[in-house]
Amino acid sequence: MEGKWLSILEYASFKKKSISTVRRYIKANRVKHKEENGKYYIWAKNYTNINTVEERELLENKFELERLKKENRILKEEVAELRMLVSIYENSKQPNVPELPELPRDL
Repeated sequence: MEGKWLSILEYASFKKKSISTVRRYIKANRVKHKEENGKYYIWAKNYTNINTVEERELLENKFELERLKKENRILKEEVAELRMLVSIYENSKQPNVPELPELPRDL
């Protein structure tokens, strides 16, 4: 059988799908895949190798964009949690509200 094992990023680029879609395919067993050292590889039939430098750079940029999106989402969640904690702390200074412990100052 002609083909090649591709990383998630390479497979997404080859099939013109998003990385998250490829991950869903793996989870649903819609594609033939294997795991090696914590990385997933998907079997691509009739794969033609990426030859141009521009295509390789585009692939690397897509991967970096996905990583930054994930990091941004995590940071937004952390900011929301901190805002909620500040709001709780500030409201605890009002009368008839039970006192909360002081926030640590050495963070």
